[in-house]
Amino acid sequence: MSHLSERPEKPVVGVSMPHESATLHVTGAALYTDDLVHRTKDVLHAYPVQVMKAHGRIIALRTEPALAVPGVVRVLTGADVPGVNDAGMKHDEPLFPDTVMFYGHAVAWVLGETLEAARLGAAAVEVELDELPSVVTLQDAIAGESFHGARPLMVTGDVDAGFADSAHVFTGEFQFSDQEHFYLETHAALAHIDEGEQVFIQSSTQHPSETQEIVAHVLGLHSHEVTVQCLRMGGGFGGKEMQPHGFAAVAALGAKLTGRPVRVRLNRTQDLTMSGKRHGFHAQWKIGFDADGRIRALDATLTGDGGWSLDLSEPVVARALCHIDNTYWIPNARIAGRIAKTNKVSNTAFRGFGGPQGMLVIEDIMGRCAPLLGLDPMELRERNFYQQGQPTPYGQPVGHPERISAVWNQVLDNGGIADRKREIAAYNAAHPNTKRALAITGIKFGISFNLTAFNQAGALVLVYKDGSVLINHGGTEMGQGLHTKMLQVAATTLGIPLHKVRLAPTRTDKVPNTSATAASSGADLNGAAVKDACEQIRERLLQVAGTQLGTNASDVRIVEGVARGLGSDKELAWDDLVRTAYFQRVQLSASGYYRTEGLHWDAKAFQGSPFKYFSYGAAAAEVEVDGFTGAYRIRRVDIVHDVGDSLSPMIDIGQVEGGFVQGAGWLTLEDMRWDTGDGPHRGRLLTQAASTYKLPSFSEMPEEFNVTLMENATEEGAVYGSKAVGEPPLMLAFSVREALRQAAAAFGPSGVSVELASPATPEAVYWAIEEARRGAASQNGHADNGMVRIDATALSGA
Repeated sequence: MSHLSERPEKPVVGVSMPHESATLHVTGAALYTDDLVHRTKDVLHAYPVQVMKAHGRIIALRTEPALAVPGVVRVLTGADVPGVNDAGMKHDEPLFPDTVMFYGHAVAWVLGETLEAARLGAAAVEVELDELPSVVTLQDAIAGESFHGARPLMVTGDVDAGFADSAHVFTGEFQFSDQEHFYLETHAALAHIDEGEQVFIQSSTQHPSETQEIVAHVLGLHSHEVTVQCLRMGGGFGGKEMQPHGFAAVAALGAKLTGRPVRVRLNRTQDLTMSGKRHGFHAQWKIGFDADGRIRALDATLTGDGGWSLDLSEPVVARALCHIDNTYWIPNARIAGRIAKTNKVSNTAFRGFGGPQGMLVIEDIMGRCAPLLGLDPMELRERNFYQQGQPTPYGQPVGHPERISAVWNQVLDNGGIADRKREIAAYNAAHPNTKRALAITGIKFGISFNLTAFNQAGALVLVYKDGSVLINHGGTEMGQGLHTKMLQVAATTLGIPLHKVRLAPTRTDKVPNTSATAASSGADLNGAAVKDACEQIRERLLQVAGTQLGTNASDVRIVEGVARGLGSDKELAWDDLVRTAYFQRVQLSASGYYRTEGLHWDAKAFQGSPFKYFSYGAAAAEVEVDGFTGAYRIRRVDIVHDVGDSLSPMIDIGQVEGGFVQGAGWLTLEDMRWDTGDGPHRGRLLTQAASTYKLPSFSEMPEEFNVTLMENATEEGAVYGSKAVGEPPLMLAFSVREALRQAAAAFGPSGVSVELASPATPEAVYWAIEEARRGAASQNGHADNGMVRIDATALSGA
């Protein structure tokens, strides 16, 4: 076992415990960024001047009427920026734009003594616009060749030969929806300037170091003149990885110009209309199977809706390409990626970061093709699982491929799948107007940032002479339990009880140059850095303890706060050990660091090993569908998920449950609608509130929900043998969508293949049922809703 993954005697990691802020959360005592406003004197409130057109050139911006509004202090415009007028890392996101690029684009910000004064001031600002043509839909962007950014191409094997060897070839198209993050806490920032002209910003950000960098270049400062702190976030889900920087910069600019603290907090409608979403995608594909239903070749083009600027669209599309294989070996593949440029908000990171989009494409293909091949969808999926020695299309060996089958088989056993399928068949035969179905899907998700440089982390651990410990690390807490795990890692490494360890808020002046808390790598990277710092301190303390106990330092163990020599009854309490070390002038602090080893990636060739390891999981979902309305309920879900040796089982199970439900929301409920007409509100987000944008609630939860963590699954080379958990479980929700497809098909003749829109709302399910009833499974070149199914005979022209 590797040094990094080996656990000591009586570890605190692996113990189920509640979230470190759970009590604060449920009592309302937990502080978030905007709560700090009430503890800060003389705060000014910022309010955006939004232009309600999808595209246009600003001819005139008149701010004088706003300054006449009582309580308005200043209006911020591009002329006020002392540095670079840009809020993005690609320098394509003007903080104060001269061209409106989406409906609701903020072109100026009003500062007021009260939020109401700022709002009235913003309403008074006059903007003259030369309106320009806009591209709102993904289809329009593709038709008009409106693209930006890189266009990666992933090729493996001989695709043409693969299709020539295929007994069955199918083609199709698939377009699926974007998704709103809908974190409970909207974007927020609070900035003030101290007596030394240092800029201090409290920000709800997943990436404090990048927020610091953007604020510095907007203000024309160096990074050491800007400090960013993140207490905690009320949810992030990727939406606070890149998007908070501009809001923090507005607050900082206002504070710099007025000398007073400035607060930016978006209300829900502003957040929905101004911040990016998960990328909606369009896929065009052609797939070939041999006579046994094994994939021989795949040719596909994936187009992500990037919105008006690039943001993180390039790595999102790259990760989609890297995950189109999911759990299936594809020996011959040609997958192209591209980014559509549309006049909508700039789409951004969202839990899974392109992985769900790529994986959804192949799972949709498998669900549509299984009936055409005369195979049960479970059987088709199982036949194509990776085996030992089979590499991904980008050339990375798949480690532990046997776990794909292991989690799958455990779900079959735990869920009593064979018996339940028989019961479902009997139920369906007896109920013509209601059908049930059960589907199983698996996942293989790569863990690491695609950009190798981001796979590093730092930590600062301080031991005080009373024996108490304070840890700082570069990761941010958004409710996912990262801080809880870091406390457990520190206590385990030092060999002390958990109550002796406290965690400080994430700050750029404690740990510099941090990566975003994203890519599911927060615990892997920061945990290893915390462990490194703690080990440095522990090694120094072992030398002191050895002298005190009269034994060799290598024979000393610190367990549950007591140092003992092997084979000796002598003991030294932790507090006494630390105090002794202090008087011996032994350093009691350490800076830890970790860089993920074994990664290499050629983005141009689209080849390499970009991931440290793969996370695996499988889910079985049973649904019941009403044939009259398409309404459905999730009767039962069984999940087995691989998190290695869990650092904190209760936290991990919560993450699996939450990820699954969020994935089910994306795939079945969350239907984003935009005004695509040619009227005055073209480009407007129509679903800009919880009343029109349907989120998962208790009524959508599975009636029976069973989650099991895979046992004996140590991951060598990861901190204490654990694996990432944040993103992979979201894709387990594919099982719900596939069950809905099968339930809809059950209303038609045997072997029917139905298309199912995404999100699979009750309306979409109803139309799938109608398609099944029409017997739409004909494989002879039938075209419907953009999908053309062609069998091998028709393709050859025979």
